[in-house]
Amino acid sequence: MAKVILAKTAGFCFGVDNAVKTAFQTLKENPGKTRIYGELIHNRQVSDALAEKGAYSIKSAEQLQPGDHVVIRAHGIGEDLYNELKSKDIAIHDATCPYVKRIHNLVREKYNEGCRIIIAGDKEHPEVIGVNGWCGNEAFVVSEPEEAELLPDIDKCICVVAQTTMKPEKYGEICDILNKKFANVIKFDTICNATEKRQCEALEISRISDVIIVIGGKNSSNTQKLFEICSENCQYTYKVETAADIPPLKKKNINTIGITAGASTPDWVIKEVIKKMEEILNKQEQENEISFKEAFEESEVNSIRAGEVVKGRIIGYNTSEVFVDLGYKSDGTISMEEFLEDPDFDPEKDLKEGDEILVYIIKVNDGEGNVSLSKKRVDSIKGMEEIDQAFNDKTPLEATVKEVVNGGVVANYKGIRVFIPASQISDRYVKDLNEYLKKKVKFEVVEMSKNKRRVVGSCRNVIEKEKAAKMDEFWNSVEVGQEYTGNVKSLTNFGVFVDLGVVDGLIHISELSWKKINKPSDVLKVGETVTVKILGFDREKQKVSLGYRKAEDNPWFNVEKKYAVGDEVTGKIVRLVPFGAFVELEDGVEGLVHISQISNVRLGKPDEVLSVGQEVNMKVLEVNPELKKISLSIREVEPIDPVREGETDEPGEEADIPNEHVEEMKNTIGDIIKE
Repeated sequence: MAKVILAKTAGFCFGVDNAVKTAFQTLKENPGKTRIYGELIHNRQVSDALAEKGAYSIKSAEQLQPGDHVVIRAHGIGEDLYNELKSKDIAIHDATCPYVKRIHNLVREKYNEGCRIIIAGDKEHPEVIGVNGWCGNEAFVVSEPEEAELLPDIDKCICVVAQTTMKPEKYGEICDILNKKFANVIKFDTICNATEKRQCEALEISRISDVIIVIGGKNSSNTQKLFEICSENCQYTYKVETAADIPPLKKKNINTIGITAGASTPDWVIKEVIKKMEEILNKQEQENEISFKEAFEESEVNSIRAGEVVKGRIIGYNTSEVFVDLGYKSDGTISMEEFLEDPDFDPEKDLKEGDEILVYIIKVNDGEGNVSLSKKRVDSIKGMEEIDQAFNDKTPLEATVKEVVNGGVVANYKGIRVFIPASQISDRYVKDLNEYLKKKVKFEVVEMSKNKRRVVGSCRNVIEKEKAAKMDEFWNSVEVGQEYTGNVKSLTNFGVFVDLGVVDGLIHISELSWKKINKPSDVLKVGETVTVKILGFDREKQKVSLGYRKAEDNPWFNVEKKYAVGDEVTGKIVRLVPFGAFVELEDGVEGLVHISQISNVRLGKPDEVLSVGQEVNMKVLEVNPELKKISLSIREVEPIDPVREGETDEPGEEADIPNEHVEEMKNTIGDIIKE
């Protein structure tokens, strides 16, 4: 019997329902004084019902009188208009949809922060016009991805929002283009989740229906999108406002009629359409009853026998059975237990009405007039054919481990028991086979009995072949300088072993850091994920040398740009040697002051005037990055001369000069001055 499927989401959404209730309640409490700003919702029947009771719509604030009550439409209005209404002697009843109100707040906030607003939607739609009014009417409005490509350069942060009824796929395409075109894009998910559910449900229903009726206003954006979605899947899709708009149906022999409705469609309109469609179906059944009976009795297609495999169509299910239309006088039933054996089974996804299914006929009459069917037996037949083919071709299959037995595990491949010995479950020793229970494994069929009742599989063969293939791929593509990501496997005194997926590589301790380290654990830990570079490899010895330290982290990297010949620098003496002093300029960079560049006098050893830890000022004489060599001079900045025996650096003292000579010198100088 033909049936009508009504979408669960058909009709008023929360925002529309709230707006309609607000309008009628305001009208009830304020008869003759209630006005609607714009069209309350995109439904002519609702607008007419309000107007008949005196709540007609207005297009400007000038149409309001003192004491009026104005209901703001569900699609909302702009900020300037809202403020204008507030300045008047009227009562405001804001019926703006909460989802739309959220967009108003978002764009106002981001606009005030200096962002440029982009609205994805129809620029003529009242919702988009209202949203634009909360960002100074300066937003760019794009309805298609191509329009996003044509936007001018914008040097501001970009905030992008979507009309609540936009298709998520289209919004995603627009945002992808914006992210490529502009540097700083902030995307907000503003599509109403009720709209998204409505569109998904329309898609599902349209796939299993012979005819689809989409109910909604001519100007309704979400109704138009529902119509577009359904039209892609059902050739006979009709958009109507009321039952009176339903045209003569071109489709004959209708089995299923799907009905969905836009968010602005009242319940009473939906009920009228359902009633009209049921009348059409009843009339069709009456006309076809006699001819169908004759055709059924004469048809050989409807003659079925036990033991056959036939094709049917799923028409429904409950907790214990799945119902299948076989084109026979009675429907067939499959026990739900046959499906529940699959751990990934989901009735909502796997038992869709209208889907075709191959079944095995157990009995033509199960005692209650139904045909007893089995899907499991069909799967077993197909499964054995596939196992036989896989055995000959040595191709891997995938199955779920059902139980652990002595010596191995048993997996189920489409109803066929496959024994996998413990030695073949992995390429390593497995202590507890229960870790594989209820998990999927890949196996290769390695043995089959002549009667095909015993099947033996090997996961080990598959693992080893996959590893060998990956190993060949690695060695055929590896090059010095390539970067890989791996995990630290173990630490030794001389370095770190890294698991690259198929081979292990070694980072020598000298390649871990540019600084001197005591042990590898100073830099890395076991289990840590690292990015390494190939320094060398030997395929025959299966050895790979890796580098971890980066060139840009080398303290000598671009050292010539930091220290130029002639620059004056400051450093700390770290070592003294017979031929000079090594001075640390920064962490990891040392320079040499040759003994000849310390003082203006000849020195025996540098420690005559210098000590470790002393800070000195110097001039750069030479920089050689390749040799990691910097030559420095102290004497060209402030030479450090030794203090000889009998000398002093205290001013006013005359060391080693007898007092009488001093007096004599003073008298001589005095005589010279007098002359």
